[in-house]
Amino acid sequence: IMKNIKILDCTLRDGGYYNNWDFSREVVNDYLTTMSKVSMDYVELGFRSFQTRDFKGPTWYTTDNYLDSLAIPKNLTVGVMVNASELISHPSGFSKAIKLMFKHSKKSKVKFVRLACHFNEFNQTAKISRILKGMGYFTTINLMQISEQAEEKILSVAKTSQKFPPDVLYFADSLGGMDPSQISTLVKTLRKHWKGALGIHAHNNLGKAIANSLASINFGVTWLDSTVTGMGRGSGNAQTEYLLIEMQNIKKNKFNILPLLKLIKKYFTPMQQKYKWGTNSYYY
Repeated sequence: IMKNIKILDCTLRDGGYYNNWDFSREVVNDYLTTMSKVSMDYVELGFRSFQTRDFKGPTWYTTDNYLDSLAIPKNLTVGVMVNASELISHPSGFSKAIKLMFKHSKKSKVKFVRLACHFNEFNQTAKISRILKGMGYFTTINLMQISEQAEEKILSVAKTSQKFPPDVLYFADSLGGMDPSQISTLVKTLRKHWKGALGIHAHNNLGKAIANSLASINFGVTWLDSTVTGMGRGSGNAQTEYLLIEMQNIKKNKFNILPLLKLIKKYFTPMQQKYKWGTNSYYY
């Protein structure tokens, strides 16, 4: 399991809830260089969306043209997240909507697509995942608000997942209220049907995002999400810098974390002072 652990940094996507996805080109390019230097496994550069009702910055759309304008290091595997509801509700139907949103992977710098969905959208989302896999993309399905779901719903989703398998099935502790024992029970429930890779997207309402991410490894979860300084919706996420330090001990792979600390000092500490993400008594 330890050899198979992957860390996916989604700072520019989840962090965008605080600055309207309006990261400057300088920040994005420095961030990408830093992720390369610390050997990040996967980087989620933003959402991909059709929605243009009000102003949002470039990592809300994360178009292929935008990606072509960035200095993406060759050793980084980059991708985007899509809210599955956008494709499902598209007036042309999700099959045509996918083709409007994505080229074949051979013509794009995007190599993986993560589909965020609610449980009532899962059957259609699984079909969307299958189409994207046929277009050459590595796919994950992110199950939102799993802590609020009954066991029978989780079992049903696990069974459907096995019929239309994404490359990774993620569960999101969207309200940040789970603990390791609940995660263990959840994984056992999913494993009654789902045999593929599992991932966790931990939120930090109780300050447990790092602890839950690390504990999940013991239950067989091999994909962990994180963001720089925990920048993310609401209370934020597991902090990339902390998770990488822990991974050095777990995976025994040494690297220089100083470039990440410099990135934080230059950009993310000032942003955090401005936008004030992180755990507080209200989120707790």
